[in-house]
Amino acid sequence: MVNDNIILSFSGVSFEFNHNKPILNEVNFSVRAGSRITLMGQNGAGKSTLFKMITGEIAPQEGQINRALKDASIAIARQVMPKEIAELSVRNYFAMAFKEKKYNLDKLIKDIFEVVNVNLPLDKKVGELSGGQQARLLLAHALIQNPDILLLDEPTNNLDQAGIEHLTGFLMMYEKTVLVISHDADFLNAFSDGVLYLDIFTKKVEQYNGNYFDVVEEIKNRIERENSQNARMQIQIKEKKAQAEVFAHKGGKLRSVAKRMREAAETAEENIVSVRQEDKTIRKFFIPTQSFDKFFDGKVVEFSSFSAFRSHGMVSKEVEMVLRKNTHVLISGPNGIGKSTMLEKIASGQGKDFTVAKSVKIGYYKQDFSNFNFEQKAYDTLKEVMEKYDEHNLRATAAGFLLDGKLLDHPIAALSEGQKGLLSFCRLVLMAPGLLILDEPTNHINFRHLPIIANALDAYEGVSLMVSHIPEFVSQIRTDQTIDLDAL
Repeated sequence: MVNDNIILSFSGVSFEFNHNKPILNEVNFSVRAGSRITLMGQNGAGKSTLFKMITGEIAPQEGQINRALKDASIAIARQVMPKEIAELSVRNYFAMAFKEKKYNLDKLIKDIFEVVNVNLPLDKKVGELSGGQQARLLLAHALIQNPDILLLDEPTNNLDQAGIEHLTGFLMMYEKTVLVISHDADFLNAFSDGVLYLDIFTKKVEQYNGNYFDVVEEIKNRIERENSQNARMQIQIKEKKAQAEVFAHKGGKLRSVAKRMREAAETAEENIVSVRQEDKTIRKFFIPTQSFDKFFDGKVVEFSSFSAFRSHGMVSKEVEMVLRKNTHVLISGPNGIGKSTMLEKIASGQGKDFTVAKSVKIGYYKQDFSNFNFEQKAYDTLKEVMEKYDEHNLRATAAGFLLDGKLLDHPIAALSEGQKGLLSFCRLVLMAPGLLILDEPTNHINFRHLPIIANALDAYEGVSLMVSHIPEFVSQIRTDQTIDLDAL
């Protein structure tokens, strides 16, 4: 329940990386106890950085971050599971959530598993879980701490619809303070009562009251009002300057009239407002399809069986399925059933259930981007997939995905998760694959980009295999066949 007590505030906070990449510039905002706040902003604007400042992981270079309760507990559910956690058992991972040993830890874990709608063996290694199961684990690890301030960074990534519904219900009933970063508009609108908008252009944070859709509409109307006001001022400026020129040339007493016209023009210029710049959207793009030689028989992928994970073990079903050029396949099923495992095996060629034609180039959008070498520069990971290197084409294509020269010069590890997603799509365009493997391609991506991405995937003329839990996104892409692992 929202109350009048301020639990968190930023006062004149500024922060930049390496003295040449400003993130925040004299930011001011406050959060009331019990509120549910959405943190909005373009990919790379610094939303995750702001979360790190709230947790104390990094400190502001100027200004103050104030917490009303000095001992207020803060827990964060991050976007991706840290690599160092992979070898821990589920039980030991949860033990890390507490400063003191919890003798009823197993019961606490069981209770929080009901909240996130998952049932996992406590002795299983975290690294052996699917992306969706790890997403629920990240959530559960934060929720089990029952914090005063709960920070959720893209909590719906990899979650199936049932998982999203459970999370939404929990957040609507949570009585403490919640700040959420997400690009899932429907999810945000279900529980938000306020928005903090991190503007990538001004490096400021704008604060709004109301649900998510109300705020988006308010921002849109504000931009229209500002543009309309500026249009009127520009007409006045032009008219007053023209009148001033006429009266100035007539001389005599009319010079004073000319002076007043010039002053009126200057006043109009002062009334021109700085229009709030809208988030940039990626340019429309097309993913070329690999050109096959004349000896290619048209069979891109052949399946002999499908497999799925069940509570009692692995189940398999023999099939005869041949996928040829210009075929789009959707792979469906709940979290943990084996969808990502299936895609990873196909991408690596390490499996007995299928055959991929030897000449086929495989383009892989992996949900956690672990197919990237994070130490490699973004420019180099694009360059290496080009059949014929063309620097102008590389940079022009990257610019269409909002990846400028500075970002391309960074190691991939320095990019935001959203920028890694855009880098993945840019890489696919430059690669021109014959087989496109897409594992949750909406993860981390700004919702403004999604219709453009859906249009490109719909137009792709090779074979595509896609996993996605976002029905609205899937509905925009042609699906020729569906492999439902839950039906095996």
